[in-house]
Formats: sequence, C-alpha cells, structure tokens
Amino acid sequence: MSSKSEQERERLKQEYKDHYRRIKELKEQGKRAEQKGKIAQAVNNMNPDAILESVDEFLGKVRDKVTHVEAKLDVAMDSMGEDSDLEQQVKNEQHEAELKKQKAKQTLRQVKAEMGMLYSEIEKTAEEIKTEKTIGTKKNKEAEDKSSGNNTDTEQA
Repeated sequence: MSSKSEQERERLKQEYKDHYRRIKELKEQGKRAEQKGKIAQAVNNMNPDAILESVDEFLGKVRDKVTHVEAKLDVAMDSMGEDSDLEQQVKNEQHEAELKKQKAKQTLRQVKAEMGMLYSEIEKTAEEIKTEKTIGTKKNKEAEDKSSGNNTDTEQA
C-alpha cells in the first residue's frame, strides 16, 4: 500500500506542478496583453497634429541654431586672417629666441673647449719644466716619513 500511496503522491505532486506552471504562463500572457493594450491606447490617444506641430517647432529651433553657428563661423573665418598675421609674428619671435639660445649654447661649448685646451696646455708646460706637486701627494708624505725616520736612526747611532 505504501507504494500505491507513494505513486499517488508523486502523481498529485506532478499535477500541482503542471497546474502552477499553467497559472504562471497565464499571468505572464495577461501582463503582456495589458502592456499591448496600454500601448495601443496610447497610440490611439496621440494627436498627430500636436506631434507634427512639435516636430515643426523643433526643426525651426534647429534651423535657428544652424544659422547662428554659421554666422559665428563666418566671423571666425574673417578674423583668422588677422590672427594669422599675429601668429606669424609670434612664431618669428619664438624662432629668433630659439636661435639666440642655440648660439649661446654653442658659445658656451666653445668656451668650455678652449678652457679644456688651456688646462691641457698648462699641464703640458708643467711637464716640460718638470714640476711636481708639493701639496697633498702621497709620495711626498712617504718620503718625508722615511727621511725623518732615517734622521732619528742616524742621530741614535
């Protein structure tokens, strides 16, 4: 008996599921039909004269804006000729300033090169006269230490 009652329960469960699915589908169909009805009613309620009038008004505003922008463009194009002369002057001044900077850099490089050559000439002359550095050389300090050490040795003897 338990198997029959179990089968009956499963059958009833399946019927309930099918029943709830059909209810859900019908509700969805009802919502869609309601939406379609609202749309159809809105289309029927629309006044074509009012729509055409608003479109004409919109097109008039667009024409006015286009005319206004064209006028601004014409004025800008006329003033471009005047502005181009000023721009040319500014460009020339900038070019001159750039040339001055380049000349200054070149002069600075030349002075540095001459200073380097001067230093090398001084070094060459110093070598020719065979001068030695007396301040801060390590060899001089060692020589002084040895000579002072030698003196104390000779004095003790």
